[in-house]
Amino acid sequence: MPIPRRFDRRPPERDTTRINERIRVPEVRLIDEQGQQVGVMRTDDALRYAQEHDLDLVEVAADARPPVCRVLDYSKYKYEQAQKQKAARKHQQQITIREIKFRPKIAQNDYDTKKGHVTRFLKHKDKVKITIMFRGREVAHPERGVMLLERLAEELSDLAVVEQRPIQDGRNMTMMLAPSKAVLAGEYDANGAGPPADGDDERAPDAES
Repeated sequence: MPIPRRFDRRPPERDTTRINERIRVPEVRLIDEQGQQVGVMRTDDALRYAQEHDLDLVEVAADARPPVCRVLDYSKYKYEQAQKQKAARKHQQQITIREIKFRPKIAQNDYDTKKGHVTRFLKHKDKVKITIMFRGREVAHPERGVMLLERLAEELSDLAVVEQRPIQDGRNMTMMLAPSKAVLAGEYDANGAGPPADGDDERAPDAES
């Protein structure tokens, strides 16, 4: 049985900028196509000026008294604004927070493996939440967790800055590492940390011991 289509009933986004005949106030403060202020004039005269130059009269400050209007090519203006927004979105960095879990009595080889994961995430400009998991009587010795976190932060000091110092939360202790300025500036090869260990999904945020 075919699945019925679901229609988006939201109204389409509408450009609310007032241009040309949509500007209905009696007078405006006009800025010409060179960006120079012409002064206050009747809206009909401002519109006539724009038409004589094959351009549009565009309201740019509706709350001013009188409203401020510019003479420009509105289609070209909208295109340029869209390109600027596209470029801005392209350069925005999406911050991803990974999490790596340690035990306070972690073996050296496990420590090295997890440190490698942290290194890789940092080089990819991700933040990394380091969690120490205490079990049983281990919770009575939080200093071991602090020592482990401080050791890790010291060994990764070229790649990371400590954004959040170690804090205790029940049976867990956490610390947040963020990429250093050198990493953000691209001074480190993002692919230089090697592949993930067997059974450890690179995209998965947790790596438990």
